[in-house]
Amino acid sequence: MADNLPRRIVKETQRLIADPVPGISATPYTDNLRYFGVAIEGPAETSYANGVFQLELFLPSEYPMSPPKVRFLTRIYHPNVDKLGRICLDILKDKWSPALQIRTVLLSIQALLSAPNPDDPLDNDVAAVWKNDESKALQLAKEWTRAHAIQGGGKGADDAIVID
Repeated sequence: MADNLPRRIVKETQRLIADPVPGISATPYTDNLRYFGVAIEGPAETSYANGVFQLELFLPSEYPMSPPKVRFLTRIYHPNVDKLGRICLDILKDKWSPALQIRTVLLSIQALLSAPNPDDPLDNDVAAVWKNDESKALQLAKEWTRAHAIQGGGKGADDAIVID
């Protein structure tokens, strides 16, 4: 299957594996090398710290002329991520450039975890909380991270009682 892939995708994939980005892993699926399983560690000093967020990334046939398709599989409380895991990030839409790479996209998503932008939301309810009561939003983000993105969390964690 790798023989059918454009040279650029092969090169980017090799670099991601040989020189991984700190806090990010991206592994192509063996049955479809355009589809990646991604794990991004929540940045330290944020409400997402200690969480590991699972994402999927797909490179359409038009890549690199069109951006990759990326979405969160792990539930996350963030104004720029909707309930389906879609991400509001300019480089995944109108600011995409063929000069950008998978690595750049993943770093930008990790940066978005450090700096949520409630002024350009994908989830208006979350953005409203973020704008009106940021400390409450940060606490909710921390709770969701604990429930969905920390080892032992995930499926069934919605029912878990967390005692600090």
